[in-house]
Amino acid sequence: MSHPMPSGAAHEQIAARLFRLSLGVFFIGGFVASSVSLLVPRVRLAWGLNYAEAGAIQFASFSSYLVFAVPVAAFVARRGYMRASAVGLAVMAIGCALLIAGLGSRQYPGVLMSLTCIATGATFLQIAGNNVMTVVGDPRRAAVRMNLLQGFNSLGTVVGPLVGATTLISTAPGEQTGSNLSALSFGFAAVVLAALASAFLRNRNLLSRLGPDAGASLSGGWRSALHDRRLQGGAVAIFAYVGAEVTIGALLTDFLMTPHAGAWQPVIAARSVALYWGGAMIGRFAGAAMLRHISPARLLACAAASATGLVLIAMMGHGLLAAGALLSIGLFNSIMYPTIYVIALPPQADRAPVGGMVLCVAVVGGAIIPLLTGLLADRLGLIPALLLPGLCYLPVLAFALRRHEQKELALTISS
Repeated sequence: MSHPMPSGAAHEQIAARLFRLSLGVFFIGGFVASSVSLLVPRVRLAWGLNYAEAGAIQFASFSSYLVFAVPVAAFVARRGYMRASAVGLAVMAIGCALLIAGLGSRQYPGVLMSLTCIATGATFLQIAGNNVMTVVGDPRRAAVRMNLLQGFNSLGTVVGPLVGATTLISTAPGEQTGSNLSALSFGFAAVVLAALASAFLRNRNLLSRLGPDAGASLSGGWRSALHDRRLQGGAVAIFAYVGAEVTIGALLTDFLMTPHAGAWQPVIAARSVALYWGGAMIGRFAGAAMLRHISPARLLACAAASATGLVLIAMMGHGLLAAGALLSIGLFNSIMYPTIYVIALPPQADRAPVGGMVLCVAVVGGAIIPLLTGLLADRLGLIPALLLPGLCYLPVLAFALRRHEQKELALTISS
């Protein structure tokens, strides 16, 4: 049975309702991500691990994007965006509950397994949530929508460290915060995730009136999507960007506690991570406004070049200059993911799920780059190891410049 196509006003109402539902998803996703980042200094200090061992937290958190992206994309294509989002939210809620148990029992393998569960749920949201917000609604405003939603994601990443700094960070080696306090951040997240899963399940047929183009389909789009040079470049850029952002966010607390940055107290350093994610929040809301007047590729190039320079300043400077430079990178990270995603995603309906899957797989950079940086930090020291995430912004810059040149060439030919 076919559904009648809605009018323009009805289409906008559906898109607006989807946008409102997505606000909570993006917020809690950021909250969970930044809370997980705080686990790196906690387990390193409290459980006596080195940088590489603590970096396994990020590996567990992001490796699921590589392992589960293909089956999740197939699920999205078969069951639709709304049902896939409901499943992802429910799986993340279960993972948060398991993480509370792992932290309370001090079972590191259990913590890693629960983080894999959370990341599996997040894989559903990466493919379903990002794709649907790109393809449903005015395509000319896709970058604006994504940056606004990512702004709420960044709001969650600001609230996460503020809530978790005193509950997830130990102040001395071997010291353990109470399991009840540890449950605060992830218990809150589990409740919100479960409520959102219920809301998406109730609205599972929301997109059915938009016709077949609003649904996901994998048939016929695989080969053409995977050979799309723009998609390939975007995947490399996302791999590098996510790796850099996650690495800096995870090591920022440790960096601020070094004499190089001023030897901040652990809890103060952890709370200050909110400034890093807060910069991303401000930048995304500001970026949504700037994208009305500046091309996405040009803005992306400026952000990538600025982030590279700030990493170098953090490495070569000292005290507040070094600390301020690394904290400020969040401002320039802000528009990278949503802008790369919108530029790289194929606009054709049959290619979008495949494109989303490829871009989701690229998020595995958040597993690999922190682990490699941790190995370098154990061997060379934390400050020299920051060069690796700094270099990761160069592929983002190259992708942005390439897309800007191609757009300028297209405009010249058309004129």
